[in-house]
Amino acid sequence: MKKTALYDKHIALGAKMVPFAGYEMPVRYGSEIEEHHAVRKSVGMFDVSHMGEFLVSGPHALELIQKVTSNDASKLQVGKVQYSCLPNAEGGIVDDLLVYQLKENEYMLVVNASNIQKDWDWIEQHNDVGAEMENISDNVSLLAVQGPKAIDVIQKLTSVDLPSLKYYTFSKGNIGDITDGVVISATGYTGSGGFEVYVYNEFASQVWDAIMAAGQEYEIKPAGLGSRDTLRLEMGYALYGNDIDDTTSPIEAGLGWITKFSKEFTNSINLKKQKEAGAERRLVGFQMEEKGIPRSGYEILSVQDEVIGVVTSGSMSPSLGMGIGMGYVNSKYTRADTDIFIAVRNKKLKAKVAKLPFYKA
Repeated sequence: MKKTALYDKHIALGAKMVPFAGYEMPVRYGSEIEEHHAVRKSVGMFDVSHMGEFLVSGPHALELIQKVTSNDASKLQVGKVQYSCLPNAEGGIVDDLLVYQLKENEYMLVVNASNIQKDWDWIEQHNDVGAEMENISDNVSLLAVQGPKAIDVIQKLTSVDLPSLKYYTFSKGNIGDITDGVVISATGYTGSGGFEVYVYNEFASQVWDAIMAAGQEYEIKPAGLGSRDTLRLEMGYALYGNDIDDTTSPIEAGLGWITKFSKEFTNSINLKKQKEAGAERRLVGFQMEEKGIPRSGYEILSVQDEVIGVVTSGSMSPSLGMGIGMGYVNSKYTRADTDIFIAVRNKKLKAKVAKLPFYKA
């Protein structure tokens, strides 16, 4: 198992470590619920250094990115970030990712940890235009400082004007006296605002300590994968491997907004046909009406006991105090407030299709 540059910090903090995407990662430091609420109400910090980063550069960089991603990267400018996905040739998704334009003709792709090699091979396989590619995943650490007080914490440490960083923009800058390779990005996976800070591994420990010290007055908490999952689920954010994968299309997954048919990309012709015809199944959110926690793999049933879909993510929502989940259902059952049932062991528990996000600040 790989270890991030912050492994020793997690051990010192008493984190429960679990194997995740080839890494030993902290799932919690104490209470997942407390970590969740810290992010919603104040500030928490995640080590997400297991994520992958690729540099794509040169005069043909944009051409390659346009070819393999679903969104229109020509709309990017230096300092902007774009959410996108890598469609495969069969109608599914190789991965979802972020695309950063670092400078003219230079981009950074941020991919899921479990897919680093798969994504690299896929993009390289399609690189017949001569774009320069570099996998910097093993050299970069990523700290997600999330929550409404994140801006106050990080502003103590940087000369970057954080209020000027709009959602999905970034700036190169400093954390304390560290300037080499620091990227501060107004992105995250929690729905409570905040920033993601990219630094080289050799500075990760110093940056972690600086942020923890700066956050003491706001009772900053280190947060693990457990709270990260409940936070993203409350926002209806898809998790690769659960809600999207090689068999789910971006149209089915509600990602039509990052699927731009103003250009050609992998499988764009078939995806356009699917969008025009309407997908037979769609990813929806649902809230439990009866006490119970939905889990991935549970069947979703209609009022008439017909199996109409399957749960892909589910949990008890710490913010809402009820069971919530997402899953694919027959397109006839996607309207908000539609009654459905979740097969939990030997019981049928009532639920309702819900508009996303579940949580609204």
